[in-house]
Amino acid sequence: MRTLARVRRYLSLGLVLALAGLAAACGGSAGADGAAIVETVEEITTSATPAPAGSIRALLDEKPGEDVALVFGSLDFAVGENRVTFLVLRSSGELVDASRARVSVAKGDLDAKPTLDATAENLPVGATEKLGGADDFDAPNVWVTHLELDAPGPYTLLVELEGTDVQAVGQIEVAESAATPAIGSTAPPSDNPTLADGFPEDITTATPPDVELLRYSVKESIDDRVPFVVVFATPKFCQSRVCGPVVDVVDKVRLGLGDSGVRFIHVEIYEGNDPSKGFNRWVQEWNLPTEPYTFLVDGDGIVRAKFEGLVTVGELEEAVRSRLL
Repeated sequence: MRTLARVRRYLSLGLVLALAGLAAACGGSAGADGAAIVETVEEITTSATPAPAGSIRALLDEKPGEDVALVFGSLDFAVGENRVTFLVLRSSGELVDASRARVSVAKGDLDAKPTLDATAENLPVGATEKLGGADDFDAPNVWVTHLELDAPGPYTLLVELEGTDVQAVGQIEVAESAATPAIGSTAPPSDNPTLADGFPEDITTATPPDVELLRYSVKESIDDRVPFVVVFATPKFCQSRVCGPVVDVVDKVRLGLGDSGVRFIHVEIYEGNDPSKGFNRWVQEWNLPTEPYTFLVDGDGIVRAKFEGLVTVGELEEAVRSRLL
């Protein structure tokens, strides 16, 4: 039997890693988002009463092995279909080696019963060549699951990794609608800087500069009625592999699609590429609470797909082919 004390200990470890990654690596409103995460994690970890039969807590107690916390790579969830990304780390901080997992979802806290089952896959990112060094989030893969959630509020996820004794638990908060532009909405016509406005080193923090992603603005592409992929990310100030290689992913897909006619655009995050100055106006126009974000926009200027946090080469290429070509 596993106890909630063990769950609480591992949730605390996961919380520390998640907050460190979000605050130091992924930029954005880490203070506000971090406070929300702390409250959510604390709310789901304590109970002095016996676990209700069939609840998430009962399922945790029934299976021997190691209980850990989910380290989420996405935060903006809304009623409808949601792409949920996460890492699973052992109590030692090591990534758990598995390829598939079962996801049980309950509306409420640990004492709620699961009402939805899904599958998560540990997908290869496919573009990590430019990143050096290692940290707690240095991962070549990311877990991805898709959940159809029909009401706002807290949801508790229990992830059971195939071929291991590990179960991971975490909670997400689902809003009535997403904070960022919804799929099917009109893309904001941001006049982000391009090579026509200055030297690439002044526009991007990528090293070397991602010149091919700086040739067009969002506004220009909408006016030209050309489909495009736009990634909002800051390579220099996002060293974690939960978010760091997203610009590399976008560029790799651009190269793979050749002369498809789709434009690929990179927009930085901070005013003057200085984190102390806060988000720039283009990030604010898209109402992004954090970064990175990747949007697919068709020739009519309509958002057809979006990815919060880390997106893999496989996911992005498939989405471009099915939504923009």
